[in-house]
Amino acid sequence: MTDTSARRLPTLAVWKFTSCDGCQLTLLDCEDELLPLAGQVRIAHFLEASRESLPGPYDVSLVEGSVSTPDEIDRLKRIREVSGVLVAIGACATAGGIQALRNFADVDEFRSVVYARPEYVQTLDRSTPASAHVRVDFELRGCPIDKRQLLEVLTAYLVGRKPNIPRHSVCFECKARGTTCVMVAHGTPCLGPVTQAGCGAICPAYSRGCFGCFGPVAVDGAPAANVTGLVERLRALRMADDDIVRALRTFNSAAPEFSDAVPDGPSGRTR
Repeated sequence: MTDTSARRLPTLAVWKFTSCDGCQLTLLDCEDELLPLAGQVRIAHFLEASRESLPGPYDVSLVEGSVSTPDEIDRLKRIREVSGVLVAIGACATAGGIQALRNFADVDEFRSVVYARPEYVQTLDRSTPASAHVRVDFELRGCPIDKRQLLEVLTAYLVGRKPNIPRHSVCFECKARGTTCVMVAHGTPCLGPVTQAGCGAICPAYSRGCFGCFGPVAVDGAPAANVTGLVERLRALRMADDDIVRALRTFNSAAPEFSDAVPDGPSGRTR
């Protein structure tokens, strides 16, 4: 058995920004898998799991949530400065999340309707991913993220290699598990052809179309999703443009491939 006390354990920090905490809960849900990992890494900051907070620098930082307030920009920059590797986890941190629907609407109007004293609420007009403000070493997609992929990313950086995360579409996963294509067989609208794999194609396995939780397919950081082609197919299925926009602007609203896919009609408002 390796004596971990005789060597310095790498440090892990987990940070929350504007989010629902679902991706942090995915880490806690690893349960048995965390036991061997805990012996190989020191969790220096993870307020969802412990009140202990050690000062940096940190070997690996996981950032959950989008940047939605002015102070979050400053906090993210400070985290970047003290982190050797920064990984954005989840749709909020990688594409602005559901809260990025504000990007297509009047935020001041929302604030005046929701809050009794809107002047006390400091918020930005746009909800943006971490990469819009700092250098991000890796983006782990999903709403929420997949725990198997999370463990792969953590173990990869602990041993100094590149994470092995699939970059193909959900359609590949449907074929792998023998699921009949819901769009071809039943005419069910589905975002699977343009959505990155990672969930195991859960929705199509239950005869439902993919909702695009893992965002648009990208290979080596370059867009690879033929969203224009899918939009034409959805139109052929008699799906209205307003409905197509609503389908694309959900978990990954701020992803350009999704947000700009239907240029026709009024812009600047959520439809």
